[in-house]
Amino acid sequence: MDIIGILRSPWPWYVAGPLIGLTVPLLLVLGNKAFGVSSNIRHLCAMIPNSNPFFNYDWRRAGGWNLLFALGIIIGGFIGGVLLANPNPLTLAPATAQDLQQMGLAPDGNLVPAALFDLGSLSFGGLLLMVLGGFLVGFGTRWAGGCTSGHSISGLANLQVPSLVATIAFFIGGMIGTYLLLPLILGLG
Repeated sequence: MDIIGILRSPWPWYVAGPLIGLTVPLLLVLGNKAFGVSSNIRHLCAMIPNSNPFFNYDWRRAGGWNLLFALGIIIGGFIGGVLLANPNPLTLAPATAQDLQQMGLAPDGNLVPAALFDLGSLSFGGLLLMVLGGFLVGFGTRWAGGCTSGHSISGLANLQVPSLVATIAFFIGGMIGTYLLLPLILGLG
């Protein structure tokens, strides 16, 4: 298999997991303890001259590396999703395909069902899901003092109790959203 084939195929957990896990020691070696993406919004606001003390700090020193990391996520997403996209349709487990069909979502071979994320077929429930979900994610990351990657990767590795509480809350919220709210909002339940 050539390098493109290796990059296109899913990596096993025993390769991807340790690579993610090595992020924290690398950050400690580089002198940074915090890891996360949600703080980049604050860094972007700090770039604009203002009188708000929350945004009045040296963003280059505090978060310049984090902004580069977020830019790398965008570039990596483009490379992985466009340049190295797997040309084969998505294959689902039969149980997953059956569950989706019971909810009225026909698997179409794409990574996400077009019935949920295609702007042409956007329903009121889908619009509500995107707007309300976006607001809740932004509000929640600010209220929790960080996002899932910050708390679950960096915070847990630093043995921070608030990160453990936040990670447990993320999982509980994800289960409630998946099994209770999503079917209710989209009228699928």
